[in-house]
Amino acid sequence: MGGQHPNPIAVHDGEEEEGVTHQKELDAGALFVLKSKGSWIHAGYHLTTSIVAPPLLSLPFAFASLGWVAGIFCLITGALVTFYSYNLISLVLEHHAHMGTRQLRFRDMADNILGPKWGRYYVGPIQFMVCYGAVVGSTLLGGQCMKTIYLLSSPNGSMKLYEFVAIFGCLMLVLAQIPSFHSLRYINLISLVLCLAYSACAAAGSIYIGKSSKAPEKDYTLNGDSETRIFGVFNAIAIIATTFGNGIIPEIQATLAPPVKGKMFKGLCVCYTVVTITFFSVAISGYWAFGNQAAGIIINNFMDNGKHLVPKWFILMTNAFTILQISAVGVVYLQPTNEVLESNFSDPKRGQFSARNVVPRLISRSLSVITATTIAAMLPFFGDINAVIGAFGFMPLDFVLPVVFFNLTFKPSKRSPIFWLNTTIAVFFSTLGVIAAVAAVRQISLDAKTYKLFANV
Repeated sequence: MGGQHPNPIAVHDGEEEEGVTHQKELDAGALFVLKSKGSWIHAGYHLTTSIVAPPLLSLPFAFASLGWVAGIFCLITGALVTFYSYNLISLVLEHHAHMGTRQLRFRDMADNILGPKWGRYYVGPIQFMVCYGAVVGSTLLGGQCMKTIYLLSSPNGSMKLYEFVAIFGCLMLVLAQIPSFHSLRYINLISLVLCLAYSACAAAGSIYIGKSSKAPEKDYTLNGDSETRIFGVFNAIAIIATTFGNGIIPEIQATLAPPVKGKMFKGLCVCYTVVTITFFSVAISGYWAFGNQAAGIIINNFMDNGKHLVPKWFILMTNAFTILQISAVGVVYLQPTNEVLESNFSDPKRGQFSARNVVPRLISRSLSVITATTIAAMLPFFGDINAVIGAFGFMPLDFVLPVVFFNLTFKPSKRSPIFWLNTTIAVFFSTLGVIAAVAAVRQISLDAKTYKLFANV
């Protein structure tokens, strides 16, 4: 994610943090994009948008490869481990802020705790890959939802998927110009309401179909031979882990006004209340209704060969909610890219809205969104690629590095339960990430014969 900044600085000029006053100069990325002005409830909005996103609609599909017991167990484990891991990152950040250095970026943490090369060559690039991949994936999903609405009104319409991706990209182009992460707080409040809305629609639609005469025969057996089942299990675990993924906890905490102590925990409680409501309702209702026939996105099961299993207006409404929320998700995951662009092209000594800074911001952010939109239009099978990105990216950022950072920062006794819990989490999810990456690459090879640039899928 660009070069290291000589001053990973933490506190804005003249601000007091935990009783320590700093007079250090911030780079433009930190000064303009990561403004430290938010409250804990704003952090809750940001966290919810970054985690509770439309990919949660794929949870019933993951359950189809795991079954009831393993599916619910993995979902609970994912919630507990990520809540724990995100709190560990927050505690490490609070500790360093109290010691006099408030770290604003994931790569700043890696640089300070693991050494400069880790931030520059490992954490920075992986975080950029994950976040920009999420932007591409959001743009693709937004286009797919738009196409669904179009086909409901014009079943024989001639418009192609890439055209809808381009239209959604235009919406992203406008939203990308919002100046700072903190500026997104009210958009992310609306996003929180929208994710509750489409999750409720997904659960209600599944229950409605499951109880109706149109319901497919419920079959909860695991499909495929032994090899397919084994790889299916690891692919499903990767889906669940990626659904809980965040990758920008330090950047979200950077938006908090000092002092930051305890604020992220409150924000995470808000977020995980929504996580519990949405993830479990969608996963359980969708798998109950469709069993091993659950589609990659559960709302696709609401239609069967062009036949509506729920009212047409209900499908339109669900997709509309999804389109609106996925646009907020895409903008949130643009923030690390925006921060790098701002650091490289803006002048922190000039005003944020001076011509000197507005022009390069407009050009660089526009090119960033245009590139993401082009990739999404070209590669409509990006979901397969995103699974690899998730295995290599979300697993280390959200499951492995937090416990490593905590152990290296606080140095708990090797005889203490917390040391061994953290070590076990790091080893287990490192191994799982490698296996999940292999499973994702295998899936790409199986689907390769259907790949076509600008395919109308």
